[in-house]
Amino acid sequence: MQSAIRTPEVNPAKLMGLYKKQFELCKLAPGQTVAIVSDIGTRREYIQAAFAAADALGIDIYEMCVNTIPGWTKVGVPTIGQCKGTMEALMACDMVLIFHVPLFSKWLKEVMNHGVRVQMIIDAPDELEQLQSPPGLKEAVLHAHRLYEKTRQVRVTSAAGTDLVYECGEYPVMSQYGMADEPGRFDHWGVGLLHTFPNEGSARGRVVIAPGDIIILPYCRYVQDAIELDIEGGHITSIRGGLEAKLMRDWLAEGKTSEDDRDPVAISHLGWGLNPQARWDSIALYGDSPERNRAASRSFPGNFLFSTGPNSQGGGKRVTRGHYDVPMRDCTIALDGNVVVKDGRVVDPKMVVPRVAR
Repeated sequence: MQSAIRTPEVNPAKLMGLYKKQFELCKLAPGQTVAIVSDIGTRREYIQAAFAAADALGIDIYEMCVNTIPGWTKVGVPTIGQCKGTMEALMACDMVLIFHVPLFSKWLKEVMNHGVRVQMIIDAPDELEQLQSPPGLKEAVLHAHRLYEKTRQVRVTSAAGTDLVYECGEYPVMSQYGMADEPGRFDHWGVGLLHTFPNEGSARGRVVIAPGDIIILPYCRYVQDAIELDIEGGHITSIRGGLEAKLMRDWLAEGKTSEDDRDPVAISHLGWGLNPQARWDSIALYGDSPERNRAASRSFPGNFLFSTGPNSQGGGKRVTRGHYDVPMRDCTIALDGNVVVKDGRVVDPKMVVPRVAR
């Protein structure tokens, strides 16, 4: 369904060219096989564009449509593996092209461990064109990835009152630059970001989610009034504020499986965005349809991506539904004392990527 907020700016006939470029960015070669994993809500023009692009490049391709529509509010849904033969089929291909969110699912890790690339596509056509990985983004993300891997303590501060400290190294750094171009790699067309999960129990301090920050999961909205979080032992111990705080408290409470379940309020992946094609004001410009903001709102340069809930994607044991994703503006991020983002602006020159006019 097209959004009523904005007339589509991409001629549907251009989609095949965009998919062809994406396949080339993913280093697909003639004779390799792509398995599409779609669902009953997938745009048919995306499937057609992928088929046409594969034909043009001499790539074998087929579609596997699942009978569910998973989304950001239902992470970890096992769309693959329940039907006999689906895992075996995906293990045998070179790349999975998936049109819904597979994150935090067991099957995704198994497929990636088998050396299969996984390319996720969940954004609108305009965003696929605008956000497609620009020159230099991969190098910037990998530079940041290497720094984050070496880091043992991170401190995040802001004028709004955030002062969060956490240790890292227990879980791997996970980075995305928009293309699944290596065996066993997962990526999301349109993003440019990295994150890791803090060491168990290490996150502590205060986080102030300020007006203008974005709740991108489970909602898609700008924060209107501040949310003040106290964090001890890797968990949120207090959520204070007005409407925004109530929304957060109620959503995380709904994710509890028992009265003493603390997994929804555990601190999850923490990192920052680097894609110069992404805009903080995308919701204001284009509306709050999730399809238009999944990549843009997570990836704009210099945001600090704060989250709660599961950590199974990094090898942890938490699989809770109580997941919140919050790209925060105007934060300062210091890695072992080395400031890489200052007041929301990337200051490490090797992480700065020029914007491309599209």
